[in-house]
Amino acid sequence: MVRISTNTIFDSGVSSMDQLQTAMQHTQEQITTGLSVITPADNPAAAAQAINVTQTQKLNAQFGNNRVAANNTMSLSSSILQSTVTLIQNMQSTALSAGNPSLQSSDRQTLATTLQTQLDQLVGLANSQDSNGNYLFSGTMGTTKPFVMNSSGQYVYQGNNAENMIQVSTSGQMPTSVPGSSIFSDVKNGNGTFVTSNGTANTGSGIISQGGVSAPPPSTEQLANSYTVTFYANTSGALSYSITGKDATGAALPTATQPGALPTNQPFTSGQTINFNGIQFNITGTPSAPPPPTGSPSGTLGAAGDTFNVAPSSNVSTFQTVQNLINTLKAPQPAGNTSAAANYTQQLSTEVNGLNQSLNQVLTAQTTLGTNLSAITTLDSAGSTLNVQYQSNLTQLQSLDYTQAITQFTQQQTGLQAAMQSFKTISGLSLFNYL
Repeated sequence: MVRISTNTIFDSGVSSMDQLQTAMQHTQEQITTGLSVITPADNPAAAAQAINVTQTQKLNAQFGNNRVAANNTMSLSSSILQSTVTLIQNMQSTALSAGNPSLQSSDRQTLATTLQTQLDQLVGLANSQDSNGNYLFSGTMGTTKPFVMNSSGQYVYQGNNAENMIQVSTSGQMPTSVPGSSIFSDVKNGNGTFVTSNGTANTGSGIISQGGVSAPPPSTEQLANSYTVTFYANTSGALSYSITGKDATGAALPTATQPGALPTNQPFTSGQTINFNGIQFNITGTPSAPPPPTGSPSGTLGAAGDTFNVAPSSNVSTFQTVQNLINTLKAPQPAGNTSAAANYTQQLSTEVNGLNQSLNQVLTAQTTLGTNLSAITTLDSAGSTLNVQYQSNLTQLQSLDYTQAITQFTQQQTGLQAAMQSFKTISGLSLFNYL
């Protein structure tokens, strides 16, 4: 017969009731939270999986926050570029109206003043900042003002050519900015391939068009060449032209007696297409050229006259194009001077075309931002779907079977009551009760 001390009976009873009460409290916590896994001990495998899913869900939420930030930045940039498009279009209208031959000097001065105001607005848009004070178009140098005027009175780019990148999904990053250099600075002049101009010493009324490429298009080497169209007059006064050129190294291109030679002594008609090496343009008006000496044989050409130039396109900032236009409008235009009028028209054409190139550059940047914004919308939709899936996985891993839990709680409660009742009975037993 085993003898059990009173202390043992009390310790065992209290311990048993503590365990039952702890189990019942744990079940009650499960019922209150609706979770079956309160601690890893409840279901180690499910707890580990739940941690992984929770971490992935938080990462997905962070990507969502990144996308919100990217969307805000790109939307602001896109809005500013839209304002820029409108402003450049207004400049184009101003420049086109400047071609009206009935304008007086005072009218051109007024247009120049309008363009100066628009230029200041353009610089302001290019130097736009976000709500945090960071410049939108300075590349990754957000605290650096992108465009400032140098000592020569020209606006120069101070940022870099890098793009701000942000992680928008597990699969990759997305640029949230377009460097200001690619929008406002690196704008090809002319038609984007080559640029035409009249000679500075011209005395006639000839004007060269901006031109374009023909089929077959010029080769890379041909586009690196510079050409000069020179006019001559013969004894009957008829005009002809010859084309000379130099390659990128400055060496003269082939003459008329060599393969691939440039055109020489070609009869000229105003407005006709001049086409060579995949380059085409036309010259309108009447270029000037000195006639040959009196008594020269028929067909003899006089000395070289007016010239027109074709050179590879180079980068001219939008700000410089507008400033050139302002300078053109401010320059005096002598009345009745044919060559001055032609030069004025030529400069206007060049600068209007420069504005066209600038507008295309801004529209390209807008398209880039629009494409990225569309991608953000698609990623947001995918992120929302993933979040629903993660939440569903967590529910499956952690959700509580209320029927089973309440049944278990009732059983635990009954067991605790029974244990308390039996403990009361046992602890009350004494030999003296039977004496």
